[in-house]
Amino acid sequence: MILILVLLLSLGWRSTLLAQTPFYQGKTINILVGTKAGDVYDLYPRLLAEFWTKYIPGNPNIIIQNVPGAASLIAANQVYNVSKPDGLTLAAIYPALYFDQLIKKSEVKYDWAKWNWLGSPVKSNHLLYMRADTPYKTIDEVRKAATAPKCGSTGIASTGYYKPKLMEEALGTKFDIVSGYVSGQDIDLAVERGELQCRAFTITAYYAREPFISWRKRNFTNVLIQTGNTRDPRIKDAPTIYELMDRYKTSEAGRSLAKVILASGDLGRPIVAPPGVPADRIKALREGFDKTLADPALLAEAERRRLEIDPTRWDEMESLAKDVMATPPDIVTRMNKLLGGN
Repeated sequence: MILILVLLLSLGWRSTLLAQTPFYQGKTINILVGTKAGDVYDLYPRLLAEFWTKYIPGNPNIIIQNVPGAASLIAANQVYNVSKPDGLTLAAIYPALYFDQLIKKSEVKYDWAKWNWLGSPVKSNHLLYMRADTPYKTIDEVRKAATAPKCGSTGIASTGYYKPKLMEEALGTKFDIVSGYVSGQDIDLAVERGELQCRAFTITAYYAREPFISWRKRNFTNVLIQTGNTRDPRIKDAPTIYELMDRYKTSEAGRSLAKVILASGDLGRPIVAPPGVPADRIKALREGFDKTLADPALLAEAERRRLEIDPTRWDEMESLAKDVMATPPDIVTRMNKLLGGN
């Protein structure tokens, strides 16, 4: 009888220990990044991975896996459909992938509003740079040019595609957009070789890494436009898209289109989990994410690496995702036309 009692107590004690063991203890979290290593979309998850682990109960390992291509659509589809919804596989994806879903692109295998949003380390205002040795010194000159400048992109959900297209719609410019590059780094190399003249992408990236640091020192590029509500002090001579819409008297329909497209800037550089992950694991990841981005050691390291930190919380992202997916049909039609659809 005493032996049975001891065994029962032992089993109960062991069960209590197991129940108290954090799920993530001894586990590894994989973050699938939808671009090449070294791209700024890759640099942020790598920075997070160094610090996030200490704020997740159980302190799991976090590793980065690069799955480049189609403006991160491949990575998004893989995490949403193939990976187990166990909280061990996350994605770092482009913020404008909702475009593909809104225009009903057949390759889309995710529902934008159903992601488990974990957060973004930075909001993403954008710019368009132009090689300084071209005749295109201002947006006015792009509007008047007989030959459109060539800009590179990785796909329609990348800034390199939709920002020049938005400028065409809202400002009356013309760009020759060359798509199909695997990553932003490949576009920049093409610009250096003279195959392209321009690229639209984030202001953060322009100030975070090479070749842009060297380019700015030798005045290799000019910035023609930026997308923030106010001018970034680092590029104070470049007008905002809102200033230019006022100057060129953009229609209300054009402004509505700009609003839904520019919403991607607030989504920033999203880190997401697929639907179906248990709520307690999502809670642990979200709380850990918020604490990580307030960690003085991370903030110091981000400054050393020239990476800005301006977070968007998961609940803001969740609300914004629902808003953009409720875009009125007439605006979606205009977006589809802008992105090359019928």
